[in-house]
Amino acid sequence: MSKINETSVVKDQYATANNLNTRISIHDKYSTNKMGFGNWIVSNYSIQKGMKVLELGCGTGDMWKNRESLISDCASLVLSDFSEGMVAEARENIGDYANVTYRVLDIQSIPYEDETFDAVIANMMLYHVPDLDRGLAEVRRVLKKDGAFYCATYGEHGIIEYLSQIFAAYGVEDHINKNFTLQNGDDILSKVFAKVKKLEYVDSLEVTNMDDMVEYIHSLSGMTSLNHMSPDRIKEILVENATNGILSVPKEYGMFIAS
Repeated sequence: MSKINETSVVKDQYATANNLNTRISIHDKYSTNKMGFGNWIVSNYSIQKGMKVLELGCGTGDMWKNRESLISDCASLVLSDFSEGMVAEARENIGDYANVTYRVLDIQSIPYEDETFDAVIANMMLYHVPDLDRGLAEVRRVLKKDGAFYCATYGEHGIIEYLSQIFAAYGVEDHINKNFTLQNGDDILSKVFAKVKKLEYVDSLEVTNMDDMVEYIHSLSGMTSLNHMSPDRIKEILVENATNGILSVPKEYGMFIAS
């Protein structure tokens, strides 16, 4: 997919929170690791009182809900996203705080001075950046010399690979975006940062209501080849691959901490 087409798809996918909320919902309902990926990510942050924090691609802001103490520790917290709709959703979910700023901005051109932030966060979004080298250079520029960059991502052997296998006969191919994954993220970050640490989150899905999985599939831009199939037929295939009414779906998620 060209960079122009990728950017267009991202804009369409994240213009509103509907698709993202659908994907969050299935993880909330059916994940076998009950800690929750978001809770796990936040548990690995080292945000001390008085720090300045920038989040890129904040989405709906779900990561910051009910985290008033963490928010209050920040001298300033900038929650930003490429999508105006997402920024509006984040503001609605989190609310207004004296130390929180909501901004529409592009990681490839961050409008802050050098060494402004103690921590920069970019979860589940780096694979969408058209010029990732430029984006990471911008992150490094605005990060203080002793600061940390936190970036969660997926692996190449998770949900999409599994769905591509069971729907292969219907024209579905594994077109997962591999621009920044658990497999190659270390090498990519090491070009810009001196130290890179990878952490892996052990989890899977055990889905009992196939209607939820059908809705999830329809939220994925990579599953458009199934648009010609009826939801009932998609559901039948999912049921055929279930065991005792449970569809077991592998997940591969984790994060990098770079400094």
